[in-house]
Amino acid sequence: MLMRIAASLAVMALVAAPASAAPARRVIVKVVQAKPPAPMPLPPAIPFHEIERVAITTELGVITLDLEGKKAPISTGNFLRYVDSKRFDGMAFYRSMHLPWGDPPNGLIQAGVRGDPRKVLPPVAHEPTSQTGVLHKAGTISLARLAPGTATGDFSIMLSDLEALDADPKSSDPEIQAGYAAFGHVVDGMDVVRKIWDTPRDPEAGEGALKGQMLATPVKVLSVRRVPLPQPLPLVTPSAP
Repeated sequence: MLMRIAASLAVMALVAAPASAAPARRVIVKVVQAKPPAPMPLPPAIPFHEIERVAITTELGVITLDLEGKKAPISTGNFLRYVDSKRFDGMAFYRSMHLPWGDPPNGLIQAGVRGDPRKVLPPVAHEPTSQTGVLHKAGTISLARLAPGTATGDFSIMLSDLEALDADPKSSDPEIQAGYAAFGHVVDGMDVVRKIWDTPRDPEAGEGALKGQMLATPVKVLSVRRVPLPQPLPLVTPSAP
């Protein structure tokens, strides 16, 4: 039984506005399901390189990303488990967040399996940006989650620099301390990311702070595959999830 998403899995819990803009706002995320599905068995980890290239082929074009296998092995390994088992095939980009400050495009797009029990794998440990050094800049890919350590098969791609999603160990708020797990960046296809971000949204879809951020017609993902680099880098020993 598919999970009913009351307000789809969000990569963002807090985005701080500039001092001259609107106050920072917290995004509340709720996932509602009638009965928790049994988790799918975790596929065996397949070795990956220090930089692993993947291509997300959508109905609007191809987005090519370099994943930071050396810097963020847990998050990269998690993403590649979905890639290698073709669990991302047929998913969609379903969310486009437009921030009400700064120059457009300012926000993110989001895609993933949305808790589909036929595709979702067990969650992985959280990798904060304070540990990996991979920051939330324009073009960065980051795992969506509820609490730290709950990330599965949803992710976001930044349209702008969103430093407030980076870990802040000095904060007294556990959510802000943890931040979100960035693990790669777009190397080709930001024009496709922009097309998805510009796709019309349904003003009535979504709940709470996410209302109006859901795409009226989600952008289908045809496939996600590894792409060989011209000169492969050394392999990384996969970490435990």
